[in-house]
Parts: sequence; C-alpha cells; structure tokens
Amino acid sequence: MFGQDVTFEYSERWVGLSLFIMRIVMGWTLFQGGVTKLVTYLDADPSNNWTAAGFLANAIPPGNPFMGLWASMAGNPLIDQLNMWGLTLTGLALILGAFVRFSAFWGTIMMLFYWAAALEGGLLAGLPLAHGWVVDDHIVYAVLLFGLGAFGAGRILGVDAYLENMEFVRRNRWMSLVMG
Repeated sequence: MFGQDVTFEYSERWVGLSLFIMRIVMGWTLFQGGVTKLVTYLDADPSNNWTAAGFLANAIPPGNPFMGLWASMAGNPLIDQLNMWGLTLTGLALILGAFVRFSAFWGTIMMLFYWAAALEGGLLAGLPLAHGWVVDDHIVYAVLLFGLGAFGAGRILGVDAYLENMEFVRRNRWMSLVMG
C-alpha cells in the first residue's frame, strides 16, 4: 500500500461475519427509509402522501451550491418515485444479498446526492455541513456501500453466491459486475 508491503493476520470467518452484518444493517436502514415513504405515499388521504418536494423546496440549507438544482426537482413525481423505490429496492437487495454490487453502486450515488443537499456552502467555504466539515452520515453510508460492493458482500450468505454458480452467469462474466 503506497509503495510499502503490508501484511496482517485476520480471521476470514470474522471478516465474513462483519461484512454480512454490515450488509444487513445497511440494507435495513435503506429499506426502512424507502418503505416508510412508500406507505405514506400510498395513503388513501392525499394530504398525507409523502413527497420530497417539501424538503427540496424548504429544507435545503442556505448557501447550498446546488440550491437551483434542488428547487427544480421539487414537486417532480419522478424524483419521488426514484427516491422511494431506490431506497426500498436497494435495501431489499442488500438484505437478500442479490445484485449487491449494482445496488451498492446506486445506493452510493443516492447517498452522495443526499450529502450534496446537506451542504451549507461551497468548496471555498470548506464544504460545511450541519454537523461538521465534509464528512457526515451520508458519506459514511456511501463509503460503507462502496466497501460492500467492492468486497462482493452478496456472496456471504446471500443470493449472489447461488446466482454466480448458474451456467448463464458463468458464461456471461460481465454479470459479475452487478453481483457479488
């Protein structure tokens, strides 16, 4: 690493268990966020329906460098659908361990969008956030999702372990880019 030899001892069992637990916990976090939005969106009383419009139009911090972008998305039903279904399906995929690389990639993109919406200033202002500089929970989630995808965490007690042994997948190695 960085031109230096690095060696260390670790237990594959504990690494695998920790990746499995991180995948389940991150999956549940996303799934719960998506399902609660879906349930309120589908409420029979239209005044209770969830939408991202209120956040995008009113809760973006002053000085956010992307204020115009967020305001243009407010009230767009496609944004609501992408948010609800993206969270729900990404979370479900992680819980099941199915198409983990694909899901982790899109989950990382979502977290980066959420992070960008939380910015209180631009690069010259030090990228301040409500609870610090540069790093907040969205960056932590993005890095965790990236790691789950990079390690192929869906192979550990997940559906991807089964799918990758299918003849169709073995003949089409490009599928390993979305599984794991």
